[in-house]
This record gives sequence, C-alpha cells and structure tokens, in this order.
Amino acid sequence: MDPEKPQKKDKKTAVLQGNEACAKAAIQAGCRFFAGYPITPSTEIIEMLSGEMQKAGGVFIQMEDEIGSACSIIGARWGGKKSMTATSGPGYTLMQEAIGFAAVTETPTVIVNVQRGGPSTGQPTMSSQQDIYQARYGSHGDYEIIVLCPSSVQEMYDFTMRAFELSEKFRTPVILLSDEVVGHMREKIIMKPLPKETIEPTQIYASSPREDFFKGANSMVEGQLHDELGRRIGHIAPKSGDFINKICSKITDNIKEIADVEAFCMEDAEVAILAYGSVARSSMNAIKLARGIKDDRVRAKFRIVKDLFVRGVPATIQTDYSHLKVGLIKVNTVWPFPEEKIQELARNVDMVIVPEMNTGKYCREVRRALWDKTVISMPKCGGEIHSPNEILDRILEEVWCK
Repeated sequence: MDPEKPQKKDKKTAVLQGNEACAKAAIQAGCRFFAGYPITPSTEIIEMLSGEMQKAGGVFIQMEDEIGSACSIIGARWGGKKSMTATSGPGYTLMQEAIGFAAVTETPTVIVNVQRGGPSTGQPTMSSQQDIYQARYGSHGDYEIIVLCPSSVQEMYDFTMRAFELSEKFRTPVILLSDEVVGHMREKIIMKPLPKETIEPTQIYASSPREDFFKGANSMVEGQLHDELGRRIGHIAPKSGDFINKICSKITDNIKEIADVEAFCMEDAEVAILAYGSVARSSMNAIKLARGIKDDRVRAKFRIVKDLFVRGVPATIQTDYSHLKVGLIKVNTVWPFPEEKIQELARNVDMVIVPEMNTGKYCREVRRALWDKTVISMPKCGGEIHSPNEILDRILEEVWCK
C-alpha cells in the first residue's frame, strides 16, 4: 500500500430520516427481499425500498395486507434471500401468527415495528411505546425473541444491521422496535461499508431445518413441533419438551452476547433513569441538564422561564437540578430482558425511575429485577415524549418525598 496515495474512505455520511436509515441499512446488511403494506408511521421504509431494492438486484412486493407480508418474508428466506418487512401497531398485530411460525421453524428474518398510539387504529401520527409487551409475548406458545430498540437515526441504521446479524446467528426472527419519533426525525449519520464476511444461518443454536435448507435443499419444515429432519414430534411429549427448551435456551443462554445496555454518568449516581427508545434521548438530555454538561441541544443547567404567562397569570420559574446525582441506564436490547446487566449497573443507586410512553409496562420487569430498590414508574400516554424537565421534576418530587 502506497502511504502517499490517498486512501478511499470506507464510511460515508448522510442526513437521513430514521425510516430511511433503516431501509439503507437493510440493503447494506444483504436484505434482498422486502414485502410490506403501507402504514403510518413506517411507510417511508416501504417507499424507499420500493426503489432501492430493485437497484440492489432484490425483490420488492407490496402485499395485500400485513399477514401476507409476514408470510412472504418467511418463504423468501427459505428460498435463500435475506428478508424484512416493516409495519406499525395494527399491522404488527396481524403478523403475530407468522412471527410464531418463524420462531418455531427457526427462520431468520427481520420485522420492523415503528410504534404508534393504540389500541386498534389509535393514533396513526403520534408516537408510543405501547407495543413493548406485544413484541415479547405477541404470539402464543413458548418461545424467546430478540427485540432491539433504537433511540436515534444512527441507531436505527446500526440496529437494523445488527438485527440481521442476530437473526442469522441465532436462527430466529428479530424485531426492530422503533417509534414515530425516531422513525421521522432527521440526523446526520455514518453509513458503514458492507461486512467482508456475511453471517450465514448456522445449525449451532438451532434444531431444524438443516443449514443447507436456506440454499435450496429439499427439506421439510412445518409449524408443528418437529425434529431436525422436519418430522412431526408434537405427539411425543419428551421430544416436544426438548425442542421447546432448545428454541428458548439458544437465546436465554446467550443473553450476555445478545444484550446491549449502556450506562452514562452512573459512576457516582444516586438516582438512575432507566429508559429505552426515543425516551432515552430526553433522558440523556435530563442527565446533561442536571450535571451541567454543555450541549447545544440542552439550553442550560437551570430552567429559567421569565414572564411566562399561563392562563394570563405571569410566573417566574427557576429550578436548580445541580444537586441531583443522576445517571442513565439505556436499554438497547429490551428482550430478552437483560436482568443481570441492569442489576449490575444499578447496584449502587437508591432509586430508579422508568419513563416510558405507555402505562408503565417495562417498569414491571425492572421492579422484579430490582426488588430491593425503589423503582418509580413514569408512564405517559397520548403521543408526547417526556421532556427532560418533566423527568427531573419527577425525580425532585420523589427525592423530597423521601
């Protein structure tokens, strides 16, 4: 290599919407089949891939509904192509039978859910984190699943790439659980080059079908419990039990490898904010606000509102958060639940507050894991994300109450 010759950069930057970053990353990860049905707020993924997939030599199909979309990507993966679909709340509900089928047939594929408010048609243009339990328990029966939760456009890109990697390695469907805020924001990101070695489906963690099945081998596979050759074993209790244990343990036994949990300012923290997805962004800004960390996006260490008129009544508000020793536990892999990692990071704090855009669902898991600590739920429904000041004010309230 000539040191004087300018080297070609492996990375390039772009300003993209979260949904666009997801589509770009899917192509980079080797996805060559996409089937989907347009639904707000995930439609931009489908829109971009309708053109990009053809340029990459892949296949794009707009299906008649979300049920057909989920079934199509399973069939495409059996035919040897990495596959993905994208949807939101109501569509994700329709996909549950197919997700269970992909789990039992150990088919690697990626499903993107850009969450919106529900239930039913709900709030098509508003954000939420209401599908956090559905992502884990949506289909019937015993199975484990991997769910990644991005909080930025960069993570939307990176986590899409990782979703394909994990799905192939552990032979399982992987859910990318985004939300309207992340899906529609625009940020500058770094787009990484294609990996030199593409991960192929492996038999290491799986029971069936055979590795060569994904290369077009003549092999049987079906939704009933089956052995490594695809033969039905649902009527044989011991073998059925072994099969269920294996498709669950291949994930639960590898939580340390799968789990992705980050910590910020936890070294001296007395109170921890535990958050995931877009709420982790405002939680990070709350940390910066309390600790006086300079950031162009965070206005100051203090919140000072002068001549604020609320219903015609002037008020001056000045809140000092500087005495709060607050840290952040940011959960990127929400399922399987990273219990040991959370316990490790929270070992020295007295209180953990869990803000989330639902009725407080994930907080239940946190309370179970941190049973010896004060765990405060901070639910918020209606489509609006928590502000940094809301989070810090709630912490102040709890600290004063103690």
